[in-house]
Amino acid sequence: MVLNHYSSKPIYVQIAEWLETEILNGSIKANEKMYSQYQLADLFNINPATAAKGINILANYDVLYKKRGLGMFVEEHAKEQILLRRKNENLLRMVRELVQEAEHLNVDEKELIQMIENVRGERWGKS
Repeated sequence: MVLNHYSSKPIYVQIAEWLETEILNGSIKANEKMYSQYQLADLFNINPATAAKGINILANYDVLYKKRGLGMFVEEHAKEQILLRRKNENLLRMVRELVQEAEHLNVDEKELIQMIENVRGERWGKS
């Protein structure tokens, strides 16, 4: 992953999202040790305090847990927690924005659903 230093999204949030993606794709599994703040700092050439903020986001979401003296580890149900939170926060927000924009453009429900189905077909190789 390459961090986007020009993004409006803070670096520590990008780190947290990258770690979540690593958990979702199975690169880091339940009960495995998470990267330390120093490993992340070396990996991304950032300040260890910034990396720690990214890790702490996941700890606050109960995706990671701390073993005293050993570091941070991935919670047993981290993948499910990440998916649920992303659906309830990110996806729901985007759907609300989409519906609002459709209303501004006088796109009715049927047309909007058809557009979504067309895009899904394109993404999944259906015609």
